[in-house]
Amino acid sequence: MILTVLFYSFVVFTAIQIIYYLFFSTFLFGDKKDNKKSLELPISVIICAKNEAKNLGEFLPSIIHQDYTDFEIVLINDASSDATESVMESFAKKHSKIKIINVENIEAFWGNKKYALTLGIKAATYEHLLFTDADCKPISKYWIKEMSQNFTKNKTIVLGYGKYKKENSLVNIFVRFETLLTAIQYLSYAKLGSPYMAVGRNLAYKKSEFFNVKGFINHMHIKSGDDDLFIQDAANKVNTTISTSTNSFTESLAPKSFKDWFRQKRRHISTANHYKFKHQFFLALFFISKVFFYITATTLFFFYSWKIILPIFLSYYFIQFIVIGFSAKKLKEPTITYFLPFLEIGLLLFHLSIFITNLAAKPNHWK
Repeated sequence: MILTVLFYSFVVFTAIQIIYYLFFSTFLFGDKKDNKKSLELPISVIICAKNEAKNLGEFLPSIIHQDYTDFEIVLINDASSDATESVMESFAKKHSKIKIINVENIEAFWGNKKYALTLGIKAATYEHLLFTDADCKPISKYWIKEMSQNFTKNKTIVLGYGKYKKENSLVNIFVRFETLLTAIQYLSYAKLGSPYMAVGRNLAYKKSEFFNVKGFINHMHIKSGDDDLFIQDAANKVNTTISTSTNSFTESLAPKSFKDWFRQKRRHISTANHYKFKHQFFLALFFISKVFFYITATTLFFFYSWKIILPIFLSYYFIQFIVIGFSAKKLKEPTITYFLPFLEIGLLLFHLSIFITNLAAKPNHWK
């Protein structure tokens, strides 16, 4: 009787996972391009930096030299203690398109990136805003053009893909796999009219959308979430679109160790508790059904007929390999598919450890 229940549970969990992956495949299909404008919109590129002197020196030129006619760069120095301000000023002397906003810590918003971003957004000259990070660079000189062309009369929020630089290390391939899987999910949800998150290293929206929801006021007390919690407030099926063209991607430096990555993901995952209930439910169902898929499959392989279990198990991997394989190709991460089973199981254990740790303590600062 117990084995029968386990078997049918295994079938249900497998079916749930397959449905999810078929759902995730939707972002692979092209968007309608007929409403895109050939006219270049004035764009304010906003970069918030805290102790990022080295990264600004390395990556800011890739923003400055974008092939785009009408744009400014708003550099926000968020109370840095290193040479960030000096680096910004040296670039500003050479390039008139750069505007610097210096932010001082005040008691009410100590260490809060959202406060600094708010000042930068208010200071931006143009209505259309494009965000990235100081440790991030566009992979193409057409990044601004590709992202801005997604703006239309109705589409006022554009979700982009922020990848991580490929390096030869175990932590790097895990970071890139997790980033790919996250992108597959949020791009697919947005494509089907239910946007729930974005990445701040490649996100665009109109200033009016920011003020329509009173900025970050609903979650200013939460240190993280300037991207995904803003999307929770402002995005909907009418005003949100995605950009998956290669020239619209950005690339960041990946965490160098599992310890650094663990600390980063703790902060990011903690914001999920503030998502809308429907998003929490479906994201949790995907994760929980995957955990029990592996638990029931492992148990049944020992105590049930493997001739029945194996075809069901392999059907899951076949669908997963097809969807993630094509997604990885589209998002320029093809080598990841070679290690899928290993990466998936490792990532499950990694996320479980984060959830357990976050129950005991919450991360406080954005840097």
